[in-house]
Amino acid sequence: MKYPRLLAACLLASFARLGAAETEPQVSITVEGDVRVIRANGLPDHATGAFPGKGNPNRISAQNHVYRVPMKPVAAARPTPLGMQPFGIAVNGVVFDPGANEWWNDDRATGWQYEALGGGPNLGIDSNHAHVQPTGAYHYHGIPVALLNRLSEGKPAVVLLGWAADGFPIYGPWGYSKTDEAASAVKVLTSSYRIKTIERAGGPGGKPDGKFVQDYECVAGTGDLDECNGRFAVTPEYPQGIYHYVLTADYPFIPRFFRGTPDVSFARKGPPPGGGQGPGREKGKKKRPPPAP
Repeated sequence: MKYPRLLAACLLASFARLGAAETEPQVSITVEGDVRVIRANGLPDHATGAFPGKGNPNRISAQNHVYRVPMKPVAAARPTPLGMQPFGIAVNGVVFDPGANEWWNDDRATGWQYEALGGGPNLGIDSNHAHVQPTGAYHYHGIPVALLNRLSEGKPAVVLLGWAADGFPIYGPWGYSKTDEAASAVKVLTSSYRIKTIERAGGPGGKPDGKFVQDYECVAGTGDLDECNGRFAVTPEYPQGIYHYVLTADYPFIPRFFRGTPDVSFARKGPPPGGGQGPGREKGKKKRPPPAP
């Protein structure tokens, strides 16, 4: 197994100071027994949008990320829903955290969750499909464009971007056209999700338009990827093939299901993800419920 270019980029690069950030990006990736350990302060190694800014009132600040993933991940009997926790972490130490803490009528109990990249509330998403949580954690909701461009050198290539909480690797949007041939042409891989065609039952009602996570459904075989937005194929780092996740330009952008079992180090320890100024939000905080009568 080999990924020297990525490790060199993460461990040896000298990063430029970022705007209002008080420290420089730091990340280390080590192998400890049968576990890969990623330690990072979560500061991005590329330019970002303006934070605080329109739609997002939070400032980027250093974190204390310590994540562990198995070196030899194993598929579970059935997929595990992501829930409100990070899906994984990029090679630059920034987390993949697609779930937005934004709900129809500002009420999580409705079950209608806004999709961060669905064209709904303005969450201050920047050109890297990222924004900032109230904790100061910069995080990706979709393809990290600047990181992908740097690692791919701006060309279509099969690029390792990070690891999911279950240990399976995360790749960019390109893959080999033949899953068992690294010499085959590189193509953009497509998800098997689509917007539902029947009207919403309850909640906001109306015709699904992609604003809510619940507007989407997986239709097996309509794309290159499964319900976890992954597939088994050869990659430069795994010439014998491995199941891996793919980030796509369309929903789910970042997978919403794990093929394996997520490590407990990814369990949410602080407040749920958020940071936007969507419905019922002011300065990044949800409205207080009215006092009891």
